[in-house]
Formats: sequence, structure tokens, C-alpha cells
Amino acid sequence: MTIWGIIQLFLKAFLIGNLIMVVFAMMTWIERRLLSFFQYRLGPNRVGPFGLLQPIADLLKLIRKENFAPRQVSQVLHLAAPIFTLFCALAVFAVIPFGQEDWNLFGWHTPPFMAADLNVAVLFALAMNGLGGYGVIVGGWASNSKYALLGALRACAQLISYEITLTLAMLPVLMMTSSLSMTDIASGHLGWSMGSWHPWFIVWAPLGFGLFLLAALAEANRAPFDHAEAEQELVGGFHTEYGGLRYAAFANAEYLHLLAISGIGVTFFLGGTSVPGLDDPAGVMLGGLSMAPLIALGSFLVKMAFFIFLFIWIRATLPRLRYDRLMRFGWKAMLPLATLQVLVTATIVSQGWGKG
Repeated sequence: MTIWGIIQLFLKAFLIGNLIMVVFAMMTWIERRLLSFFQYRLGPNRVGPFGLLQPIADLLKLIRKENFAPRQVSQVLHLAAPIFTLFCALAVFAVIPFGQEDWNLFGWHTPPFMAADLNVAVLFALAMNGLGGYGVIVGGWASNSKYALLGALRACAQLISYEITLTLAMLPVLMMTSSLSMTDIASGHLGWSMGSWHPWFIVWAPLGFGLFLLAALAEANRAPFDHAEAEQELVGGFHTEYGGLRYAAFANAEYLHLLAISGIGVTFFLGGTSVPGLDDPAGVMLGGLSMAPLIALGSFLVKMAFFIFLFIWIRATLPRLRYDRLMRFGWKAMLPLATLQVLVTATIVSQGWGKG
């Protein structure tokens, strides 16, 4: 790789990382406002206009708080766990394609708007997604607290149970595209047609989409599957003994995990950056400049917003499942359905139905 290629790589990683952190900050405000709307409350409205500066106020508060650690904890692991979880959540974004394969913005030709276009991007994303759970497990174990340990044990069982279903829900799309590259998957729906129509993979694998959505809730530790930090039962679960910036790192990682899962869902089931009815976004011009890069990025972010809205809506609507029912639902309902979906898709792919 040339020096200019390395510089481009770092610039893209810096830009994507900072964009994601800004989106994370705004997500905390959006979620609180939406939850207050669903529950007929006002929500944050004091700090800045419409409470828009509340995320900054929360950050300043957490910076000022003491980074305490109880006695008899494993100091190294207690510190490393939130950092490791945050790193894994951020690493997933390295392989998510936020833009088109070739951009020509203001005369500057750039590679895809992603940090690393790997041939095995799906395996990398799943690996980082799974490894992030180990930070939660280690943090709960290292805290030397019964509540934190119970939260860590729940997180471990939940990770094992729903990681399988999440992978099986994504497998039909991999079978239809015959690729582990995120960019290939994002455009792979173009090879599957109903006449002249190329529907997204959500049409070809609706059961896989539903299973992915439910498994993503469990993977991201979101209600009604947030048993690892059930405050009514475990005070705070795995992060009970964390405060200050260490707690902020865990909270940040949880939201980034949610964003990463949403990005994977958009790439797999909602056509990535494609726009329905717009086959050639490069033809959209404004002042002599192609709007294709902005259209692609805007399309991807709107689809991510759809996922995030669903997650927030579900949190505001459904109560937390009892833990034994959560396990039973994962092993006795979701796993058999995911396996059936894989078998049906294998039959369709082997016969070439819908392949255009």
C-alpha cells in the first residue's frame, strides 16, 4: 500500500469514527425524547434548545465523576473490560459500507466510504460483535460483586443462545450472494429479480429479517432482552460497580453496538445504499456535481434510523421477559425457525429460483 493509500485509510477511519460518535451522542437525546413521547412525558428540555445539549451535559458530568473501583477487584480487568468492549463495538464499523463503491466528490476519486473493504468482512463483523460480549462478562466477573456476577452470567448465556440465531438469520443472504464481502452483499440483491424488479433481501428472506431483528435485540442487550443489567433485579447488572468514564465507556459501547447491528441489518436486508426507483444516482446532478455520494450516505442513514426507531419503540412498548422464558424462546422457537429458513433458502438457491 502506498503512503497516499495509508493516509486515505486513516482519514476515512477518523471521519467514520467521529461521525459515529456524533450519531451516538444524538442517539441518547433522540431515544430519551422518543421514550418521553411514547410515555406522555416531556423528556430532556432544559439544557439548550429542545434539550439538544443534554448529551454534552451528561458527558461533562461523567468526566467530573470519580472513576472508583471497589476493594478486592481485579484492577487490570476492571479497567480493561469497558475499553475492550468499546473497541470491539467501534471495530465493526470498519467493514460497514456507508457509501457507493466509487465516489467522485468535487473531482476527488475515492475508494468505498468504509475503512476496510475485506473479502471476509462478514466474519470480521461477527467476530467483533461476539468478542464485545466478553468485555461485559469479564467486567462483571472482575467487579467482585454478586449483582455484577449475576449480570455477567446472564450476558454469557444470552450471548451463546442468540449469537447462533443471529448468524443463521444472516446465512440465507450469504447463500444468495455467495460472498462474505459487505460491498458484494449490499449490491447482491441486483442479481435476484422478480421480472424487472430487484427487491431487497428482506423480500426474499422475511423470516430471516424477523429473526435477525429479535436476535439483534438480545445481542445489543436491549429491552425486552436486557437481563444483563436488569435494574429492578440486579441494580445495574454487570456495570453496577462502574462509575465515571468507565461507566460511560460501557454505555457508549452499548449504543455503538446498536448502531453497528443496525448497519449490518441495512446492508443485509435493506439494500445498503440503494434507493428504490433510482437505478443510477450518478445521474443526479446539482451545480455540475454528482449527488450520488450524498444520496448513498443519506439512504444508508435513513435506513439505519428505521432500525433504531424500531428498537426504541420495542423498548417503550414491551415489558422484560422472564429469564427462563428468554432462554426457552431462543432455543425452542427462534433456533428451529432459523434452521428451517436456512434449509428453505438452500433449496431455492440450488434450484436457481429468482436468480436473474
